[in-house]
Amino acid sequence: MHFSSPKMVCETKIVADEHDAIPGTKKESMMWSSPPSSAAMNAAEAKDVRKDAVFIREFDCGDQEEVRRIFYEGIMERIPNSAFRAIRQQPKTQFLYALLTVMCFFVTKSVTLTCCAPLILMGARFYYSRTVIHSYLDCALHTDMADIEAYYMTPTGSCFWVAVLDGRVVGIVAAQGHEDDNTVELQRMSVDSRYRGKGIAKALGRRVLEFAVRNNYAAVVLGTTAVKLAAHKLYESLGFRLTGQSEDYRLPGMSRSPLERLFFQIRYSRYRLQLREE
Repeated sequence: MHFSSPKMVCETKIVADEHDAIPGTKKESMMWSSPPSSAAMNAAEAKDVRKDAVFIREFDCGDQEEVRRIFYEGIMERIPNSAFRAIRQQPKTQFLYALLTVMCFFVTKSVTLTCCAPLILMGARFYYSRTVIHSYLDCALHTDMADIEAYYMTPTGSCFWVAVLDGRVVGIVAAQGHEDDNTVELQRMSVDSRYRGKGIAKALGRRVLEFAVRNNYAAVVLGTTAVKLAAHKLYESLGFRLTGQSEDYRLPGMSRSPLERLFFQIRYSRYRLQLREE
């Protein structure tokens, strides 16, 4: 096996679900649909079930525009998440911001300015979150997401899949093989926000696991900066185990300036699913 040149990795928002039965093979299209309530279905019921079916198939060049849209929209959701939601997981940052607010009162003696201080701090978080994520998107959209065929479909040991519902692409995921440690890395998973909660994310994840098993990889790994707990629950439901976390992760596009470090922090989590012992 061999694989493509190094690529950036970013996990976009993923919604966990409870669907378990997702059949399929490596090369043929995979379909998941809700089971009928009875053995006998009329034509209208059969049509409804067919309409709800989700197919997982390999990427085609005609999918490029929709794939880039789903990726872009998924990453853009990270701006408010990293600016506002993530601060709940950052007690040191909360303490620092509280200290700055108190210092503002002692320096200015102004209740009005002190009350405005938290708003100013959160505004700065949003600004730096937007700046960093836009820089990351610009880089990603000019590397692997600019030529998925060359980065994922051509090299042995890598692949890219799309989820199709009712004739349109609604989800994406990629796999990149690593010969040095015989692992495959799950990358670029994202589901269109209008189609979440249908088991699509889990179906995409399982397609990567099937790919790894059929190509005799020892493990599947992934790294994520996802803030929402649902994404982490999804990985755990697929069998992944958390192997480490870093509070000092550097996304492509980060300058690591003092102000950026003050207003933009991100937690990087590493997961691994061991398929067989080496």
